[in-house]
Amino acid sequence: MNGEIPLYITAVFVLTTLLTIGFLLRSFPKSRPTASGSQLTTFLLPFWMILTGFLAAGGFYQQFEKFPPPIFTFAVLPALLTIVTLFIFFRRSFVEKLSLRTLTLLHIVRLPVEIVLVLLFHAGLVPRVMTFEGWNFDVVSGLTAPFIAFLAFRNGQTNRPLLVAWNLAALALLVNIVVIAILSLPSPIQQLGFEQPNIAVAYIPFIWLPALVVPIVLFSHLAALWNLLRHREA
Repeated sequence: MNGEIPLYITAVFVLTTLLTIGFLLRSFPKSRPTASGSQLTTFLLPFWMILTGFLAAGGFYQQFEKFPPPIFTFAVLPALLTIVTLFIFFRRSFVEKLSLRTLTLLHIVRLPVEIVLVLLFHAGLVPRVMTFEGWNFDVVSGLTAPFIAFLAFRNGQTNRPLLVAWNLAALALLVNIVVIAILSLPSPIQQLGFEQPNIAVAYIPFIWLPALVVPIVLFSHLAALWNLLRHREA
């Protein structure tokens, strides 16, 4: 598939994935880590990136006729279970010590993601409905993230109502595009994008969108909202 699209699209997405991981790592507690979520996550990120990339290169995720699709059972589901594990076992030692400012700035990556989706649409690999030319408005989250980070952390204070409202709104936009992407897969439950299904995510490196980038964005929202609603000092 990579031969059918310009190399720069692949390069932009790989860099976006690495930037997403970098933001997440930068949000980790600055104190010396113990046997905690920091170490677990630091180990799992490259491991999961390599494993899903290897499986995608071998065509494993292209079995769209299966239900549920391999993209869900061996890309999305393990990532979701990891998030649940972090909240259950490492909430106090890890989740509650993450940097709210960095978790907010992390969402800047949603801007290049949306640009890549538009480029993939024009390459015939995702439907228009998955882009900001269609029903995907997630670009707003990426555009507003730096401004929210600036406004919410001025003068050494944390504007919690603003951050809660923005995280909830951006989370809703994330859920919207995730649902659209699922319903656009050429699977037994496909409801959208019949003229041009969502096949890009079955290939390397775009498998990292559902396997890494989206779960990290989701985790950032959940962690931020947890800490904001727990009234933790930033």
